Amino acid sequence: MKLDELKPAKGSKRNTKRLGRGPGSGWGGTSGRGNKGAGQRSGNKKRPWFEGGQMPLLRRLPKKGFSNHRFKKDFQIVNLATLEALGLKKIDNAVLLNKGVIKSVYEPVKILGNGDLKKAIEVSASAFSKTAVEKIEKAGGKVIVQ
Repeated sequence: MKLDELKPAKGSKRNTKRLGRGPGSGWGGTSGRGNKGAGQRSGNKKRPWFEGGQMPLLRRLPKKGFSNHRFKKDFQIVNLATLEALGLKKIDNAVLLNKGVIKSVYEPVKILGNGDLKKAIEVSASAFSKTAVEKIEKAGGKVIVQ
């Protein structure tokens, strides 16, 4: 087989619709765009949620509830099982960043109690869950809230 003998698979290539080429083509006249309105004009770029002048869905639905998202604190979550796997005695944000456990030193870190500790470790973080504090202190470790 040579390069000049290559052909696309049968049925994979089709001719494009030739719009506006007379009534015999089946796509003459309005060229498949219907009659009148913005959709028939060139350069018509309506928003995807545009409803043709009908009252939009978002404005039809009742406004309800309260959102405190402006003041929400997003924590980077680390479990005790992850800390145990690191095998270190002192753990803080810089150590977690170097080991690739967290993505940023500037975002607060919360330690959760999923997993068990076998040895004492000193952990400093922005926040701790109750179970995490209990398990760290039970193993003889120390909790430091930054």
